[in-house]
Order: sequence, then structure tokens, then C-alpha cells
Amino acid sequence: MAKSKVYFSRNTGPQTLVKLYKALGKELKGNVAVKLHSGERGNQNYLRPEFVKPLVDEVNGTVVECNTAYGHDMGGHRFNTLEHEKVLAEHGWTENFDVQILDATGPDMVLPIPEGKIIQEDYVGRDLDKYNSMLVLSHFKGHPMGGFGGALKQLSIGCASSGGKCWIHSCGQSKEMKDCWEKPVEQEEFIEAMADAAKAVDGYFKDNIVYVNALVNLSVDCDCCHVAEDPCMKDIGVMISTDPVAIDQACIDMVFNSDDPGRDHFVERVESRHGRHILEAAEALNFGNREYELINIDEE
Repeated sequence: MAKSKVYFSRNTGPQTLVKLYKALGKELKGNVAVKLHSGERGNQNYLRPEFVKPLVDEVNGTVVECNTAYGHDMGGHRFNTLEHEKVLAEHGWTENFDVQILDATGPDMVLPIPEGKIIQEDYVGRDLDKYNSMLVLSHFKGHPMGGFGGALKQLSIGCASSGGKCWIHSCGQSKEMKDCWEKPVEQEEFIEAMADAAKAVDGYFKDNIVYVNALVNLSVDCDCCHVAEDPCMKDIGVMISTDPVAIDQACIDMVFNSDDPGRDHFVERVESRHGRHILEAAEALNFGNREYELINIDEE
């Protein structure tokens, strides 16, 4: 298999995202869904609307989100459509973009995963079928459950409906918030379930999907955390690719090879959760390649 191309810039200005998109040379056509993390109420690290606006405007995209699977008892305010819409407004998303919560109404769309190792079905918002293409715009950071979050996590947990998130977290044992967190789950199986779900969404859009990872605000915590650690590393840059495995692998390599004083703290978060296993699991499902060619557009 040929190496996948990953384009990179150390510039973290908003226009850099457009420059990277043009360097990639892959035009997203039709109705374009822009899947990003809009940020939990109280979180300080999520990507801001002004950062992504030039690229969202460039693709004429609609910002899409899905309801979460954790309630007030876990610091959540986005687990139902009404509360989620309030947070989207508070964070400036509805002011700047067309926004749609994909699972605002049911029933879920079911994506089959015949090759899935842990789960054989992925449950996503029913309105995903309104879109022809997807821009997966991820804030690369650590994660308290997955070790790290990038393109693969955005594809899997991010694109899943509220019930679909429960399904992945419980490794196919429950679609209900009330009991999914109580199911016994092996960590590596959870990681593999995420890879299964990521394959489903990547396969749904086929060649009509592009991945952007922003290595900024590098906290060990996810944007789902209402109380998150501040960034432990300096900003590194932004990447783009058509391969979700390659772009996440490139981000991991950048962090792991860094001499930043906060590097060890970030790496400990990834390793303690077996985070890199998602790269192995996704590659084994044949929808991405861990071998990549990094193309620095700053040097062109």
C-alpha cells in the first residue's frame, strides 16, 4: 500500500486551514457536513468558531453535531437537543453557521459493519443522509477514556447518535444512558469498537470525506470535559488528509517526538488508556494506513 499524504503547516491561523484544503486538492461537493466538537459548557479548549469559519465558508458547509451520552451528573449539558442547542448558541456556533443536530429526531440511521471486530452496527443521526460529503474537523488532544481524540474518535463517538455513543462505549451491550456506563468493558475492546464505528462512517461517505486535525490547545482532556486541564504543550500546527488513520498517526508522532516539557504528561495519558491501539485496529479494518508522507506546505 502506498503511503498516504498528510499536509502540514506550523501556522495555526484560520486562513491556514483554507490553504491546506487547497493544497490537498480534494473538493468536497454537494451538501457538506462539517463535523466538529462544539465544546461542553465550561470547557476552555475547544476550537472556536472564528478559527474554523474560513474553511467552513470555503466548502459552504453546515456544522453538524450529535447529542452526547452523559447527563448532568457527569457535567453534561448536550445530551438532549434542547440543552445542546443552548450550548451551541452560547459558544457562537449558531451565530456564525448553519447548524444541525443530526439526531435531533429519531429513529437513528443504522450503518452495518460486517467486518466489525466488536460491534457490527453503528448508530448515527438520521439526518446524516442529507449530506453528500463530510469535512471532519477535529481538535487533536488527549482524552480521559480514549487516550487521545482526533479524526478517528470524531468519526466514531463524534458522529454517533446519543444511543450510538452508548453502544460504542458499552461495546454493543446497551444504547441507553441509564445503564451503558455500568456495563463491564475491556479497555482495548472499547478502543476497537471505536475503530469499528469509524470505519462505518468513513465507508458511508466513501471518497467524499476530508480530515483536518488542529494540534492546538493540547490538553490531556477532551472538549467534552466541563472541567478540563489547561494545555500542557505548545501549539504544533494543523494537518489535512483523506486518510483518518494517517493523520492521527502523524499527530501522535509529532507529539511523541516533541521535546516540549509537557510531552511526557500527554504521552502518559495516551499510553495509560492504550490510545494508540485505535491506529492498529483501524488499519486492520483496511480503511486507512499508518504509513504516511508528511508534506510541509510552509516549505513550498
